[in-house]
Amino acid sequence: MKLTHDLLERKQSLFILLVILVVAVGGIVEIVPLAFQKSVTEPVAGLKPYSALQLTGRDVYVREGCYNCHSQMVRPLRAEVERYGNYSVAGEFVYDHPFQWGSKRTGPDLHRVGGRYSDEWHRLHLLNARNLVPESNMPGYPWLASTPANAADIESKMRALRIVGVPYSDSEITAAKGELDGKTEMDALIAYLQNLGTANRRAH
Repeated sequence: MKLTHDLLERKQSLFILLVILVVAVGGIVEIVPLAFQKSVTEPVAGLKPYSALQLTGRDVYVREGCYNCHSQMVRPLRAEVERYGNYSVAGEFVYDHPFQWGSKRTGPDLHRVGGRYSDEWHRLHLLNARNLVPESNMPGYPWLASTPANAADIESKMRALRIVGVPYSDSEITAAKGELDGKTEMDALIAYLQNLGTANRRAH
């Protein structure tokens, strides 16, 4: 059977199979080499694993769908770098499973938000964003201030993350529940937000 353009037009199943094959090979050629580049697999200088409080805050961030409106990746474009600071690099996210890059920006990018505002500013913003930014369409999250941070499974989460390469020590895991004692979900979320993008600044 001679493979001709006419044959491909008549044999749709063959055409689909060949398209899948070409896309698969192209994807492998593009993606596999990245797994062996140090700039992709090694943490940037100054990057530390999330503390128990920050890790809990990250879970709140994901649960509440913050990634639906906020990205966490500064793209290497002039306008973005001028607005948000240094563009994001893969080494900043090696301890994120999964990373929270996102693509939609109903709200601003959050990757460099760490340390830009005070804890109290974040608290007021989470309670009612329009008190601080009148044009905001972000809803309020008042229940976070009265909901205790979940310490029940923090140790098992940290152990699971250690299996995939996050360098938590036994002492950090043992102390995790104590770190969350008396903290609310809002405290945890603020701790997570205040950490975003700080490794890049420490490295520079």
